[in-house]
Amino acid sequence: MRCYAAIFIDAIVVKIRDGQVANRPIYAAIGVSLDGRRDVLGLWAGTGGEGAKFWMSVLTDIRNRGARDVFFLVCDGLKGLPEVVEHVWPATTVQTCVVHL
Repeated sequence: MRCYAAIFIDAIVVKIRDGQVANRPIYAAIGVSLDGRRDVLGLWAGTGGEGAKFWMSVLTDIRNRGARDVFFLVCDGLKGLPEVVEHVWPATTVQTCVVHL
């Protein structure tokens, strides 16, 4: 079981060649432990634009792999994301990153 002071999540759209070239989002999550160690929690290739529905599967996967306590989740201002975070980690505070304010 892991405890994180913060988890940072974001997505970037990149061109991926999979039979044809298409724009696809790559979702990234980085956790910062209580002692300051940074862990790459994962990279996921999405199928469409960035959305709260896909983030639900990503955050649930992170929780199921042992991230039980998260104090802050830092993200962009994506609509529906605070509700997703509350569903996965009810006590976690959602903080919009300063770049996305």
